[in-house]
Amino acid sequence: MTTEGFSEDELARIEREHKEGLTSEQIVSVLARKSVRFTESTLRKYVQLGLLPTSRRVGMKGKHRGSQGMYPVTIVRRIQRLRVLMVQFTIEEIQQQFLFVRGDIEELERALERVFSQFGGAGKAGRATDGSAKFVTKELSEARMLAAELVGRLTNIESRLTMQARLQREAV
Repeated sequence: MTTEGFSEDELARIEREHKEGLTSEQIVSVLARKSVRFTESTLRKYVQLGLLPTSRRVGMKGKHRGSQGMYPVTIVRRIQRLRVLMVQFTIEEIQQQFLFVRGDIEELERALERVFSQFGGAGKAGRATDGSAKFVTKELSEARMLAAELVGRLTNIESRLTMQARLQREAV
């Protein structure tokens, strides 16, 4: 299995282009452009094993069009990280030592973004009076900074624990 993949710039571009998320077909297509063999059934298997985040149902525009599953925008980054880990570790080791909170941290990020989006939408809809609009904007900005700091700290903690697990395994 090759570990060659996307550069940080390429991952950032994919995430910018697909802010709403990616369908399973889009994920397979993006990976295929890098000659990465990855199928929808592999995606489903990794989701079932808890290695990748679940999709959320999003209604399609138009009458009687139904809905489709959208995976978080970070899914390609997660798949790449998972493929790198699979070169050296078993799925069980990855589940226990490396990805034990990654999905929760990403869900926290998505939930926080939904909250900020709702607050932002409420402010734009004119629900805040002129006197309080400035206060709300300032508070929302500070809350975003705190949320980013929280997610960053949790990610750092996870990275340290991951590194400890990797070093302990290599010492054996």
